[in-house]
Amino acid sequence: MATHFPRDRFDSLPAELDRVGAHRAPARSGSGWIGFAWSALATGLLVAAGVIGLSVFTDSLSFDLPFTAPDAAASDTPADTAAPTAEPALDPAIPITVLNGTPTTGLAGTVGDLLVTEGWGGAAIGVGSRSSAATQDVATTAVFYSDPVNEAAARALVQSLGVGEVRLGDDYPNSPMTVVLGADYVPPAG
Repeated sequence: MATHFPRDRFDSLPAELDRVGAHRAPARSGSGWIGFAWSALATGLLVAAGVIGLSVFTDSLSFDLPFTAPDAAASDTPADTAAPTAEPALDPAIPITVLNGTPTTGLAGTVGDLLVTEGWGGAAIGVGSRSSAATQDVATTAVFYSDPVNEAAARALVQSLGVGEVRLGDDYPNSPMTVVLGADYVPPAG
């Protein structure tokens, strides 16, 4: 048995009404930009808060301008700010270790003998340890020294070798001065 409900005013809709279902107003043009603007504003505020937080908690962030207009007094002075280097000076009292960083056999002994004939190590000290380096593929000859007082001697040692660079550091703590021969070292003829 089918039961029919009596008709009421909601059963008859006017013909000019095109909408069916939820009766919302049509979206306004440009309303999508409002959401985008709020998102952009929130992102900008979060980035600004992050930058300010980093500058407060670390000293690595600086807001100084890197480029400033040079003044007349600064342009007259040279821009060379390199650290001064010591003049090379032979010091026979410093023990020297020679390490061969090349595949050439016996190079450390040959260079050690050459340095003794040039006055390095003195008669009582001589050139100490002569052996192979930890690796046999060293490209550049280097003189390592652990005490800044020995810089002049390290530079003179590079002059004696004819090639190389000086490096201050604790790479070889058991020797005040260590020569690591690289592929760029060519022993003198004769």
